[in-house]
Amino acid sequence: MSELIVIGYDDHEAAVKAFATVQKLRDEHVVTLSGLAVVKVDDDGETHVDTPARREEIAVSATAGALWGLVFGILILTPGIGVVGAALGGLIGKLTQMGVDNGFRKKVSDLLAPGSAAVVIMASKITEDRFAAAMEPFGGTVLKTSLPEESERELAEQLAGPAPETAG
Repeated sequence: MSELIVIGYDDHEAAVKAFATVQKLRDEHVVTLSGLAVVKVDDDGETHVDTPARREEIAVSATAGALWGLVFGILILTPGIGVVGAALGGLIGKLTQMGVDNGFRKKVSDLLAPGSAAVVIMASKITEDRFAAAMEPFGGTVLKTSLPEESERELAEQLAGPAPETAG
């Protein structure tokens, strides 16, 4: 089971420091990451995303990377459900089944007001007490939801599309 954690901050500097701390915690095996990003919303409401991959090389499986991109995109970058294509609608439905409902996405959206920032973490393993202690100095508003492993697999399979038929 993975944890999807979004920590909102009133300023970008605090988020960047928290982001660096999460990377350090990863190196110390306090947290095993499937995805990590720092999101900054400028005063004009434009969203800017930075990930560890932009700063360093991280080995992430293609499925994990695609899953993280999907979750992140739907959670952060899709402003509302509105009218969406069938495929995206199905993926949003799968996220809803996984517990990432409109209410959670709305809370995340509310955190990301112009001038704010957030650290978005998808962790497959986390030592809660050590993680919380290390993040406490940065403050912030914490939102968290769990993503069951079976649902993650189903979502990854849906993302990958139907398996090719084998000749037999």
